[in-house]
Amino acid sequence: MVPPKTPKPASPPLDKDFGRAHTETVLQLTGNKTLATLVDLARGDAGILEEINLPGEEARRLMELGFLPGMRITAGWSAPGGDPRVFQVDGSEVALRRETARHLRVRLDPPKRSL
Repeated sequence: MVPPKTPKPASPPLDKDFGRAHTETVLQLTGNKTLATLVDLARGDAGILEEINLPGEEARRLMELGFLPGMRITAGWSAPGGDPRVFQVDGSEVALRRETARHLRVRLDPPKRSL
């Protein structure tokens, strides 16, 4: 006679904390992006404009010059003292003082590969 089998205990779920709070945390971690200012870009580096942290009139004037969120901005030459500095945006070159460039935050854009 064969002894009856005892049932195995149910194994615990792999992720006990899976649910709404856990999902929000994962989304937050994967969505993090490092922002730099235009001052942080070296000559030839590019970034996608994310924020303009300036008062209304100054921000509006920069937007008229082409500094719109989502635009690609490339750092160019600077004066011998480092201020002002030229930035290329939307086919134009615009010189900005360091104090103004410090308030424009960009997401670094990887360089384009040429084939």
